[in-house]
Amino acid sequence: MAANLRIVHCFRSPVGGIFRHVRDLTEAQVAAGHSVGIVCDSTTGGGYEEWLFEAMKDSLALGIHRTPMQRHVGPGDLASAWRTYRIIKELRPDVLHGHGAKGGAYARLFGSLLRVSRSRVARLYSPHGGSLHYDETTVTGKLFFGLEYSMARFTDCLLFVSEYERRTYRRKVGEPPIPNRLVYNGLRAAEFEPVTTAADAADLLYIGMMRDLKGPDIFIDALALASVAMGRPLSAVMVGDGDDLPRYHARAERLGLKNSIRFLPPMPAREAFALAQLIVVPSRAEAMPYIVLEALAAGMPMIATAVGGIPEIFGESSPALIRPDPNQLADKIVMALKDLDAYRQAMPQADELKARFGADVMAAEIESAYFGALKK
Repeated sequence: MAANLRIVHCFRSPVGGIFRHVRDLTEAQVAAGHSVGIVCDSTTGGGYEEWLFEAMKDSLALGIHRTPMQRHVGPGDLASAWRTYRIIKELRPDVLHGHGAKGGAYARLFGSLLRVSRSRVARLYSPHGGSLHYDETTVTGKLFFGLEYSMARFTDCLLFVSEYERRTYRRKVGEPPIPNRLVYNGLRAAEFEPVTTAADAADLLYIGMMRDLKGPDIFIDALALASVAMGRPLSAVMVGDGDDLPRYHARAERLGLKNSIRFLPPMPAREAFALAQLIVVPSRAEAMPYIVLEALAAGMPMIATAVGGIPEIFGESSPALIRPDPNQLADKIVMALKDLDAYRQAMPQADELKARFGADVMAAEIESAYFGALKK
């Protein structure tokens, strides 16, 4: 087996945590001497994502290939799947690594088709939450989890980004009948350097996708409540984009917060961190969010919901954790802002974070999983 692998990462939407995860992996894999390529959707992402693609394209020997991929199953799937399969077949991967529900389905199905044509391909799948967020009691949930269970026979290894994600898979899909590993998301060494906040920094920052799953509505409601409790209008910055963004603008205006919230387009996380004193992650569901790791590594105080793998970062008893509830978030905001220096002391320490969540650790463990899958 050659040490130099041809690795193709397949995923749908080049935004958020999945895209960040793939970028970090590709950077480490290229540095290790592997030939790497990306296949993803061409209809999502904006100017910031285009800038990221431009910055990485010259390092990817197998290139960046974008083609329309639907989020939901529908009539257009067959044409989309055929286009994606043809791209992947031409790339001749040794490793096909699918991320998220759609990327995972494509990687496993197309990897299996390539095997039929006598190509040796390792098929790996990282759910990143994905379809695991569905309610297993609904018809849709039962359909997706049934599909996940049947797809195991086409999978060589499952890679989970949190113990929570692995537990959820076992509960909703079943015990994996194939090898599986827990590999935490990792940060680059430079991301453990402290960020200095701007002199005119706002009180609060939300950074993430503008969709209810991530809790922008909870953030806006809590801002209004906390402003009343503090006896002054609190200021906030909301960084991100998404189809629901106009709805959050309207919500802020309805609550009298039009002049209190500055909405900004996506930007590098560390640039955003400098814009506020306290970071809030009000998500209703997560797997292992990069933004929490990035903020803590940068020395920023934060409040986060105790969902998904977030308690694995902070520790279950951390005072930074809340339920995804505007009233509880507002109370925590007031408590933190009244003595921010004292609150900062409750955050996990950088040395501990680096040992568990370093990009070098993540890349080495995933490479080991690749070679293990190829030996099967």
